[in-house]
Amino acid sequence: MTYRVGIDIGGTFTDFALLKGEEVLLHKNLSTPSDRSEGVMSGLQELARKEGLSLEEFMGQCDAFVHGTTVADNTLIEMNGAITGLITTAGFRDEMEYRRGFKEDIWDVRLKPPPQITPRRRRLTVPGRILHDGSVYVDLDEDAVRECCRRLRKQNVESVAISFIFSFVNPAHEQRAAEIVREEMPGVQVACSHEVLPRAPEYDRTSTTVVNAYVAPRVTSYLQRLVTRVAEAGYKNQLMVMQASGGVMTREYIAGAPVRVLASGPAGGVIGSAHVGVAKGYPNLLCVDMGGTSYDISMVLNGRAPALAGWNMHHRYLVGVPMVQVETLGAGGGSICHVNNGEVAVGPSSAGAEPGPICYGRGGDKPTITDALLMMGILCAEAEFAGGSFSLSRNGVEEAFAAIGDQMGYSAEDAAFDCWRVVNASMTQGVRRTTAGKGIDPRDMCMLAYGGNGPAFAAIQAEELGISRVLVPRASPTFSALGTLVADPSIDEERSYLAPADRLEVDVMKTLWLELAKRARKFFTDANLSLGDVTARYQMNMRYPGQNFALTFTVSVEQGLGELVFLDNAIGQKAIAAFNEKHLQEYGHIREHEIPEVTGVRLATSVKTASPVFTRGFTAPSKSAQRAKTRRANLGSGYRATDVYLGADLFPGHEIEGPAIIEESFTTIVVYPDWKLLVDDAGDYELVRR
Repeated sequence: MTYRVGIDIGGTFTDFALLKGEEVLLHKNLSTPSDRSEGVMSGLQELARKEGLSLEEFMGQCDAFVHGTTVADNTLIEMNGAITGLITTAGFRDEMEYRRGFKEDIWDVRLKPPPQITPRRRRLTVPGRILHDGSVYVDLDEDAVRECCRRLRKQNVESVAISFIFSFVNPAHEQRAAEIVREEMPGVQVACSHEVLPRAPEYDRTSTTVVNAYVAPRVTSYLQRLVTRVAEAGYKNQLMVMQASGGVMTREYIAGAPVRVLASGPAGGVIGSAHVGVAKGYPNLLCVDMGGTSYDISMVLNGRAPALAGWNMHHRYLVGVPMVQVETLGAGGGSICHVNNGEVAVGPSSAGAEPGPICYGRGGDKPTITDALLMMGILCAEAEFAGGSFSLSRNGVEEAFAAIGDQMGYSAEDAAFDCWRVVNASMTQGVRRTTAGKGIDPRDMCMLAYGGNGPAFAAIQAEELGISRVLVPRASPTFSALGTLVADPSIDEERSYLAPADRLEVDVMKTLWLELAKRARKFFTDANLSLGDVTARYQMNMRYPGQNFALTFTVSVEQGLGELVFLDNAIGQKAIAAFNEKHLQEYGHIREHEIPEVTGVRLATSVKTASPVFTRGFTAPSKSAQRAKTRRANLGSGYRATDVYLGADLFPGHEIEGPAIIEESFTTIVVYPDWKLLVDDAGDYELVRR
C-alpha cells in the first residue's frame, strides 16, 4: 500500500488528508505556533497509528508529501520577519512609502500606512541606470554598493532586497550588485527583483521583492527543518509545497522566491473546490471556508480558479506573483466576541490554538464563536470534538457571555446568539462585497462550504444570499489539505516584453518563451516528473495604451514543452482578437480603433498527478435517517428540541428535514428550517432549500 499525504497548517488546527488508494482519510490536531513542524509530525504519527504502522514504515510508503503553509502569512501578520534592507536606484529610495498613494479605506482619515518592512535608514540607493530598452545609461557604482553593504551590516541586516530600474529588461546591474552583497555580507539572503517579479510596474516589483526578502529566511528555515524531520522519519521523496497560484512545486523551486507560498493555504481549498464542483456538475461555485481564525471567500468559474498576477494586496503589502483570488475576513471559530462602543463585535482578533476558545479548556478566558455555538446547542460538550482528540467544556463559557449580556442588558444565551448573528452578518456582507465587485450574482451559483465551521453557517448564509443549493463534501473539514492533493505540480512565470501588438518581434518572443520552458523543464526533471505529461499554456499580457494594468490570456495550449509551432508572423493579429474578446468579457467594452500593446509573455506549465476521485448522482432509494438524540438548540429562531444525527450513520439516499444538526467527526452541519439535507451516491452532503 502506498499513501499520499496533504497537510494544511491553519491558525488553530493542522489538517491532514490521507489518500489511500481511492479512499480519503481525515485527521486534525491543534497547531503548534512555537514550532509548526511539531504539529505536523504529531499528526503524521497519529495517521501511522491508525494504519497500524510505525512512523518510519508509514513514511517509507508515502509516494507524496504535499504541504500548504501559513509561515509567510504569519510572518507578515506578526511582523517578525528578517531584518531587511533595500538597495535601489538613486532617486527611488522612498517608493515603498509612496505606495502609489494607495489606501485600503479611503474614508478613514486616521488610517495609518502599514509598518515599514524596510524603514528609511535601511533603504539605500546607488548610482547606475538602465534604460527601457536595456541599454546602460549610467554604469553601476560598485563602490557605492559596497558602502551600502557596510551600512546595512552595522544595522544587523539579515536579508537584502535589490531592485533597480528596468532590471527586468537587463538584469546585469542587479546580478553584479548581488555578487557584491554576498561577498561583503556572507550568510545574508539576497532577493533580486528580476528573479522574483521580472516585470513592470516599478512599485509592484520592488514591493514584491521586499516582501520576499522579509519572509524568505522564515519560510526557508521552516521548510528545511520540516524536510529534515520527515527524512529522518523515513520519507524518501521530495517535499512538495503549495503555491498561491494553486499549484504545488518542490522546496528547491520555492526557495528561489518564497513569497510564492504567501496565501497558499486558502488556495488549496479553492483548487479542491474546483475539482469537486466539476465532478458534481456545478462548475460555478461560491466557496466559503470558515476555519478557526478566518473566513475565506473565493469563486470557481467554468470549473477553474484562475491565478491572477497583479494588484494582489496581502496583509496591506502588494505582492505581484500569481495568486488564486481569495478574500479573507477575521471571522472564524476562534474570533473573540466583545462589546465595542455599546455594540456587540466579533473579531478580528482570534484566540487561535493557544490558548484557544474557553471551551477548549486550555486557559482561554475570552469568549469566541466556538463558545457561542456551544452555548446555542449547535455544539455539545458531550460529543467528541476534532475527531475525538478532546472534548469541549462549558466551564467558564456561560460566565463569559453573561459579562457581555450585562453590558448589553440581556442574558448570556441572548449574548451568545447576538454574537452568532453579528459574525454571520459580517460573513454574508463580505460575500456580497466580493461578488458585487466582480459583477457576479450569487443567486446563479452553488455554494460549497468547508473548513471546520463553514457547514455550521452555510445554509443560513445561502438563504440570505438567495442561493438554493449548498455542497458539503465529507472531506470539507480538511478541504485545504485535500486541495494540496488535487493540485498539480506547476510553474507559472513571466518575462517582460514591451511592444505594440501589430509590431511584435517573433524571434524575441520565442527566445523569452524558450527561456521559461527551459526553467520549467529543469525543475520538473529534478522532481522526477515526466516531461511528456506537461501541459503548457503560452500566455500574453496586454493592455490598451494608457491603461495601468494588463489582462492575461492564453495564446496556445500545448502538450509537452515543444518548439512553439503556433508562433508565426500572424501572432499579433491573433493576440489582438484574443485580447479584445477577453477585455469584452472583463469590462463589457473594447476600443475597436486602438492597437493594444504587449507588456509580457507568460508560461503556465503543469503536470497531471493522481488525485482523489469524486462522483455525483442520487441513484440510491430515498429513505429517512434515524436520529441519534435530541438537544435544546437555537438555529436562529429560538431554542427548541432539535434532532441530532451522526454522520457515521448516514449513507447514500438518506434525507433529513430541517431543523436538524449533523455531527461529523471533524465538523458540524446545521440543517436550518426550510432546508433539507441529501446524501448523494458518494456519501457527500447537499443542502437544498425547500
